[in-house]
Amino acid sequence: MTASAASPRGSTGPAQPETIFTWAGPALKFGVGAVDEIGYDVAALGTNRVLVLTDPGVAATGVPQRVLDSLRASGLVAELFTGVHVEPTDASVRAAVDFAMGGGWDGFVAVGGGSAIDTAKAVNLMTTYPADLVEYLNPPIGEGKPPAGPVKPLIAVPTTAGTGAESTAVCVMDLLDLRVKTGISHPRLRPVLAVVDPSVTLTLPPGVTAATGFDILCHALESYTARPYTAYEKRRPEQRVAYCGANPVSDIWIQQTLPLLARSFRTAYHHGDDLAARTDMLRAATFAGLGFGNAGVHIPHACAYPIAGQVRDFRPADYPDHVPLVPHGMAVVLTAPAAFRHTFAADPDRHLWAAHVLDPATDAVRDERERLPEAVRRLMRDLAIPNGLMGVGYSGADLDTLVDGALKQQRLLSIAPVDVDADLLATVLRESLTVW
Repeated sequence: MTASAASPRGSTGPAQPETIFTWAGPALKFGVGAVDEIGYDVAALGTNRVLVLTDPGVAATGVPQRVLDSLRASGLVAELFTGVHVEPTDASVRAAVDFAMGGGWDGFVAVGGGSAIDTAKAVNLMTTYPADLVEYLNPPIGEGKPPAGPVKPLIAVPTTAGTGAESTAVCVMDLLDLRVKTGISHPRLRPVLAVVDPSVTLTLPPGVTAATGFDILCHALESYTARPYTAYEKRRPEQRVAYCGANPVSDIWIQQTLPLLARSFRTAYHHGDDLAARTDMLRAATFAGLGFGNAGVHIPHACAYPIAGQVRDFRPADYPDHVPLVPHGMAVVLTAPAAFRHTFAADPDRHLWAAHVLDPATDAVRDERERLPEAVRRLMRDLAIPNGLMGVGYSGADLDTLVDGALKQQRLLSIAPVDVDADLLATVLRESLTVW
């Protein structure tokens, strides 16, 4: 199938359509000062020994120490691990597991962005049910082994507004040898409590604000345009997965997310000390997480994994400069305009609604397929995102390897509202070499 022949998934209808969707989320404490109450909240879960996981940059802000102090003030034994790797790798996850193994922890607290929260999910799983990492990784890269039973309580304290990892049941990492991202997905990985405090994001620099904010945007847009749950073949109870497709409950969260982004994304980028804008962005991140964490994401995220995994020498503003890096949210949005051009036919009304909410001026774009791509492009330009794949060091010669990496993300591609093959991915990536 070529890109021009792309058609909505399930256009002929499944033989026995799904009638059930599932939705879940963590308990939520949201507001300025929430982080200082975490000791009370964690103790109430019946824990005694708690490991706090964070990365060196977040540790330097003092927020993890505030968490540690609160835990200890509530009578808990708590220790701090600061070795989380920004954009986790299989090696960094294994190192964190090795540190935590044998500690007798009956609870975990993750303080940071998606890197810390995802690492903590993997540590929780692998210290509770030890196994080789590849056994848990999503197919076709890994074996997709489910947890043997419940894991320990994980509490997430996000310090960036973007990943929504505090709400989701997935963790993502780079596989260094394969130069691709993949992850582990299971409902038991979801944190039991998200403690979301806008005040801890006030010092985020513009580059991090932009990259993480575009992750929110793509979470929202991809889950809202995802294949509906009714378009799948009916599953048996044991076959139900974390990403079940677009559904009425996830839709409600996304319908709340996009207006917040439209109102406050640019303000949070240009005026980082604006508490109202930062509060909007954290609400948007949490709401989008509650949406996509159940509906799923699709083409832009599938393409983002090899884009980030195969990076050569790109170093983004406001990130550590000792290693090449394409931040996750940046890697995702680079292909979003092209992707939404090719998913438009599956549900024009959803694409047009999203474009209007993000930027009403796009109503004047004559080609309706281009309205949502144009809304995303305008945000990218305003927030200094590189102009496509060429802006982060790729060229047309890299398309085959990028397509190959994206094709490995079948868990995500199965959520796309159109049939996805190598031809369509090649078209999306080619159109994303430059975005404007």
